[in-house]
Amino acid sequence: MKITVLGSGTSQGVPIIGCECEVCKSDDPKDKRLRTSILIEEKDTVICIDAGPDFRAQMLRAGVTHLDAILITHQHKDHIGGLDDVRPFNFIQHKAMPIYASSEAQREIMREYSYAFVEEDKRYPGSPSYNLIDIDGSPIIINDISIEPIKLDHFNMLCYAFRTGIFGYVTDLSYLSEEAFQKLSGIEYLVIEALREEPHYSHLCLSQAIEIAEKLNVRKTWFTHVGHRMGKAAEVNPALPANMMLAYDGLIIEI
Repeated sequence: MKITVLGSGTSQGVPIIGCECEVCKSDDPKDKRLRTSILIEEKDTVICIDAGPDFRAQMLRAGVTHLDAILITHQHKDHIGGLDDVRPFNFIQHKAMPIYASSEAQREIMREYSYAFVEEDKRYPGSPSYNLIDIDGSPIIINDISIEPIKLDHFNMLCYAFRTGIFGYVTDLSYLSEEAFQKLSGIEYLVIEALREEPHYSHLCLSQAIEIAEKLNVRKTWFTHVGHRMGKAAEVNPALPANMMLAYDGLIIEI
């Protein structure tokens, strides 16, 4: 299995429009962060988790020509804002794009992309086509890949983490519940959010993410959903535990 980090940034990305801080002005490619998303590939199956505003650029950069499904963690704009750009996959694959999402996220998708859900005879030609599928807690089976959704609390919103085999993807959460921890137990590779060093009301800060990774006793951890206040990757990484580092756009993880 190959995991590609398509985006490792927070909701505004890095650099942030109008910001003059040293991180946003950095020339290091590892400080250039599109909105958070990953690609999972195994054999001929290709799955994307989240499709934010940078979805088109991420698909082009990763050279994706086939996509079996999109899994949505939650309905915030930085996670669903690029769903109109599934249209080329609709045309190439001649079918609606399967999108796995909570009922809450589905309602927001239907509101945001209302033009895709009108009656067939009233639809504008070329509109995107979606097949919305409920995430109900049971494993999501896409061809030969089984993915377990894990409920998270993102302040007052339901969000999902995802586990496949020994790999876990955890982003946008206020804290990790004991139930979620148990469902992640036994993973060896973890991508988990760490917004910044300071605590935040709806996201994990760096020390919280490190604590979870250490408690899970994973082999390797990468931190994602990173904001500009975290600092430069070249300065943050040397201070992290030896088996942990900031994720970066284009990172490939072989499982």
